Amino acid sequence: METIRFDDLGLMPQILRGIEEMGFEEATPIQAQAIPVVMEGRDVIGQAQTGTGKTAAFGIPMLQRIDTSIKKTQALILSPTRELAIQVAEELRNLSRFMHGVKILPVYGGQDISKQIRSLKGGIQVIVGTPGRVMDHLRRRTIRCEDVRLVVLDEADEMLNMGFREDIETILEYVPEERQTVLFSATMPKPILEITRKYQTDAVTIKVVKKELTVSNIEQYYFDVKRKDKVEVLTRLLDYYNPKGSIVFCNTKRMVDELSHELTLRGYFAEGLHGDMKQAQRDRVMANFRKGKTDILIATDVAARGLDIDYVEAVFNYDIPQDDEYYVHRIGRTGRAGRTGKAFSFVKGKEVYKLKDIMRYCKTKIFAQPIPSSEDVAQMRAEKVMDKIASIIEEEDLHDMINFIEKQINESDYTAMDIAAAFLKQSLGGLETAPEGYGANDRYDYGNTGAEDGMVRLFINIGKKQKVRPGDILGAVAGESGMKGELVGTIDMYDKFTFVEVPKEYASKVLSAMKNAQIKGNKINIEPANSK
Repeated sequence: METIRFDDLGLMPQILRGIEEMGFEEATPIQAQAIPVVMEGRDVIGQAQTGTGKTAAFGIPMLQRIDTSIKKTQALILSPTRELAIQVAEELRNLSRFMHGVKILPVYGGQDISKQIRSLKGGIQVIVGTPGRVMDHLRRRTIRCEDVRLVVLDEADEMLNMGFREDIETILEYVPEERQTVLFSATMPKPILEITRKYQTDAVTIKVVKKELTVSNIEQYYFDVKRKDKVEVLTRLLDYYNPKGSIVFCNTKRMVDELSHELTLRGYFAEGLHGDMKQAQRDRVMANFRKGKTDILIATDVAARGLDIDYVEAVFNYDIPQDDEYYVHRIGRTGRAGRTGKAFSFVKGKEVYKLKDIMRYCKTKIFAQPIPSSEDVAQMRAEKVMDKIASIIEEEDLHDMINFIEKQINESDYTAMDIAAAFLKQSLGGLETAPEGYGANDRYDYGNTGAEDGMVRLFINIGKKQKVRPGDILGAVAGESGMKGELVGTIDMYDKFTFVEVPKEYASKVLSAMKNAQIKGNKINIEPANSK
């Protein structure tokens, strides 16, 4: 099917802005087919499963048609459960966040009805409710349907399974006959077809059947990660697994740009790929990735369509996709040609439920994993180096090298162990944290620098006299070390010097990175501070 972008659908700018903020770049199949038809005012029978983006399929055209000058209910959405009603209302609010004057209210059993009544008196244009509670309000005349122009039956088969058929039919009798009726259902049993025949006119049938795709040769894991910690966790995983070729998927073009910039600052060979880039740029990025000049490709779903790269060892879902099928497409970039691959997803809060939908669709398990610690990363890197060394010992002729080492031992006070340890250190690239069990915590004891617990206070030999501001210090520390600026602690600035606090685990990295740095053209000296 042809790709349909939301800005091709004739939507008002406020809705397009809401869509962009939510991270949607192009319409899913059900959205591409349903939105134009619903906008025309036609009745619709939509057959689509959870995870296809159907809420936006009816929500976007519904919001497009709301008259914000009328403070009465214009759209009624019926959902089988309280959880779904809340979820649908939340998504509609996100879509309409830049529309002024749109009020959306979920009504459901288990919540104080008097509270709902007070909210309804404020003039609600869109009601999302469970059939039982909507019926209750209709009897009390606290919901009035004289101005309702659109009714949506969401997950109609579930509502019938739960015994709501009579309630649904009663509710529809309250709504004017001159209305638009949209029905979505995963299946189309006989009772559903009876409802469509009775309450719809000349309905357009839209059917989206999800493809069954295999992901059997891909190890799938998820991590419980706060938004502010995503970059740090991503870099930990990249360092821990050190995959040959990684694709990181984001939902928005803006996030692609931000993340590629952040990873580059931290010393990773990363480039972004999204739909706003010119074709020449995209070709250059892809050529670099294919040749191995770029290790990490950060992309949106649209930009990654059609990529055919065999050697991708890991896929990261930095953002969870809006469609289950997108998830399968994403992780299918790895584990090709008989190889195994790894897929990592970052989730937080309600996104766990979305992940469960994905698992049901894929018929697979996505396992929760703890985030590797800095010690885990160090240990893994050391082990990989030792594996390479073992392979060299087994396969290579080391006679000349052994003679050279023996000569060094005889001519100096070094032991073979000293030389081996030094080579390991060099191979690890000056890793701050030693492997577990090798005195990692003792080696970098900065003593009492006068900082808060868990922080190290550093001295920098420039201050206000050099026309340096706290923001300059923050930018230099974060920019040079790759550490998030928000992790930098207190900055105390004086005329000729400055104190800045950084997390203990970053102190060595900051000291090393800023050894030859300049701030506003001033060459600096930086060192651990003495106690206050």
